[in-house]
Amino acid sequence: MNTNPAKGKILISEPFLNDPNFKRTIILLTEHGDDGSIGFVMNKPTDYKIHEVIEEFPKFDSIVYYGGPVQFNTLQFLYKGENVIEGSIEIIPGLYWGGSFDILKTLITSGAVEPSDFRFFLGYSGWIEGQIEDELKLNSWIVSDTTIENIFSDEPDKLWRETLKGMGRKFAILASFPENPSVN
Repeated sequence: MNTNPAKGKILISEPFLNDPNFKRTIILLTEHGDDGSIGFVMNKPTDYKIHEVIEEFPKFDSIVYYGGPVQFNTLQFLYKGENVIEGSIEIIPGLYWGGSFDILKTLITSGAVEPSDFRFFLGYSGWIEGQIEDELKLNSWIVSDTTIENIFSDEPDKLWRETLKGMGRKFAILASFPENPSVN
């Protein structure tokens, strides 16, 4: 397994990371380079649908996720499929980040896209140059490959645990650590 962070890789928080923004999270890196990194928390859905967050957005039953603590007033999206939206960036084959909101609204209104093909995020997770590498030295994160199926999991609340279990015995043990060992 390549343990270097890169675009399209995921960061899996170690079980004792207590930062409430990142506790037991899976973060998809959409950008990683000399200027820093950007990613989105994949397993923290909110109680809102996209059309409830943005008034002028057409009705679309896609849940909005908490993307991270940076610029929480911004909205980003990931989508899967073959309809490439102008302005989007391919993260891994068949998975795209961003693009024209006007084109997206047209696709939604015409029924050309499905809610299950999208993940919308309020805010994002960001790191300055070298910060992820420093956090990796502290064993705060595990770097892994992912699949589109994992990113669009129907059970985001189980994603952290199931991802670790799927990585083999060494990591499956981490998945079973209690959230608060002192009460166990």
